[in-house]
Amino acid sequence: MGTRGVALLLLAAVLLLQALLPASSEGLVRVALKKLPVDQNGRVAARLSAEERQRLLLRGSNALGSGGDDDSDVIALKNYMNAQYFGEIGVGSPQQKFTVIFDTGSSNLWVPSSKCYFSIACYFHSRYKSGQSSTYKKNGKPAAIRYGTGSIAGFFSEDSVTLGDLVVKDQEFIEATKEPGLTFMVAKFDGILGLGFQEISVGNATPVWYNMVKQGLISDPVFSFWFNRHADEGEGGEIVFGGMDSSHYKGDHTFVPVTRKGYWQFNMGDVLVDGKSTGFCAGGCAAIADSGTSLLAGPTAIITEINEKIGAAGVVSQECKTVVSQYGQQILDLLLAETQPTKICSQVGLCTFDGTHGVSAGIRSVVDDEAGKSNGGLKSDPMCNACEMAVVWMQNQLAQNKTQELILNYINQLCERLPSPMGESAVDCGSLASMPDIAFTIGGKKFKLKPEQYILKVGEGQAAQCISGFTAMDIPPPRGPLWILGDVFMGVYHTVFDYGKLRVGFAEST
Repeated sequence: MGTRGVALLLLAAVLLLQALLPASSEGLVRVALKKLPVDQNGRVAARLSAEERQRLLLRGSNALGSGGDDDSDVIALKNYMNAQYFGEIGVGSPQQKFTVIFDTGSSNLWVPSSKCYFSIACYFHSRYKSGQSSTYKKNGKPAAIRYGTGSIAGFFSEDSVTLGDLVVKDQEFIEATKEPGLTFMVAKFDGILGLGFQEISVGNATPVWYNMVKQGLISDPVFSFWFNRHADEGEGGEIVFGGMDSSHYKGDHTFVPVTRKGYWQFNMGDVLVDGKSTGFCAGGCAAIADSGTSLLAGPTAIITEINEKIGAAGVVSQECKTVVSQYGQQILDLLLAETQPTKICSQVGLCTFDGTHGVSAGIRSVVDDEAGKSNGGLKSDPMCNACEMAVVWMQNQLAQNKTQELILNYINQLCERLPSPMGESAVDCGSLASMPDIAFTIGGKKFKLKPEQYILKVGEGQAAQCISGFTAMDIPPPRGPLWILGDVFMGVYHTVFDYGKLRVGFAEST
């Protein structure tokens, strides 16, 4: 064969290779995201779902999860109702289109089924029809997932799933046949596509992302999120599979290792309000990067300090005020005597000490006796929690050399700023200029959020309302305390999920 023949053969091979590979620039596969504004319907549904979330938290970690697994606790608390970013996928051959949340905080793919007859929510969304797909394969294994916003149940099926130019074959997913309650009825999305690890996958189903890697559909086992926080309703950003787009960020990424597979979990350092330590995470806290959560969720102790600084409306805690009035001076004296902080609340009789932290002492007052018979001493939990928060707050104030009188007055003010159990706190839209920056320490670097970045505006003009982007969520040990860095954070910082090197990276978004 001559030189010309060899050249033609090579050209044909290149063309064949291009035909077999996904049509994408630089080996990247892109899925466009749409941004929708937070609206009143979503806020009402979020409040209703928050009540269920609080019940789950009060019952403790053993009540959480979709299958009794400790690693599924955060999924059980997830609140999708304020979610703003959605993308489109196709299921089956030919494609049946669905709008989904790309959620790094869960691992299953589910969409409503045409066999969903008795849940009104299903009739408000696209439904998968297996009989219309030539690539459908029956599975039939039952499945159920409980979220903070409600629950879904159904059965597993297998079919092709299309994301951008990629076609994932034989993907296991859930056909949802039950979507009870209001939350999924008013949701703007049809389903969820989980991008977490298989360790938290219901039914141990192989996540879509795993199959993308396994089937050789991408060259680099990395995906990245870019949320366009400046976009009007419509184009909201991109999720990029196979790497990252350098036009989406500035400078270098700060990478931290995944410390626990399941969620994209990593270690985080101190949280600073206006440059000052809140103390709670000075010794380190766990955090997860969660694209399926709109807000920033963290321990009540820190969220309360943030509320006080930004002037957010809160709720008054009488338990907190009681702790300050009856035990405040005693707690201060123990801190000044350099008593180990984790033991203080047990020493004053409000908690017991299990070797690592305070837990409810099960103490009941005469007034609580009758109520306590039915709740097993649950009434004592707020006193223990309030005491532990007071210890953290007092430590911070002592570190700033405040007088004892000022400290007790400040703690009493914080008792009036506890986050609403309904999950959101209102702020004055006209006060943004006076609000402080909030910074998170990740990989030794401070990642700062400005007021205009962590305050969400609902509505326009005279009817506009502003809500804090921070919400309280106390994940019990051993999983917690835990921060959930949702879209409020990921919108400011381009986020890379590196499956190959098991790490998460952040850089300033463009």
